[in-house]
Amino acid sequence: MLAVIAKAYCVDELGGEERVVLKFPPHVAPIKAAVFPLLKNKPELIAKAREVYAALKKEVPSVLFDDNGNIGKRYRRQDEIGTPFCITIDFDTLGEKPELRDTVTVRDRDSGSQERMSISNAIQKVKKALG
Repeated sequence: MLAVIAKAYCVDELGGEERVVLKFPPHVAPIKAAVFPLLKNKPELIAKAREVYAALKKEVPSVLFDDNGNIGKRYRRQDEIGTPFCITIDFDTLGEKPELRDTVTVRDRDSGSQERMSISNAIQKVKKALG
């Protein structure tokens, strides 16, 4: 186990800041995905995030819901424990822009890249990565 952790441990730079990352392969990561509401003081965001979390949990083992701290700190925490995907629910998910209703942002741990997609596609992306 120690060898797996040592191999996964990485310090890199993202957005001009140094970060510690455990780059576990998705099928080895203890937490496969984390679901975040963009803001924790907006009940409608939390309700939708819990809905997405429940749907993901039916399909994928070891999923986490987190609404503590700002979104950047949540991403950093998940990077440090090796979570390969973070799914963020924001106002566009709720339909602020009608064409983006029921879409989420999926952030890749290793690259930091973010991609907007439907909730069902986000679930499939995580499942596919697990093999």
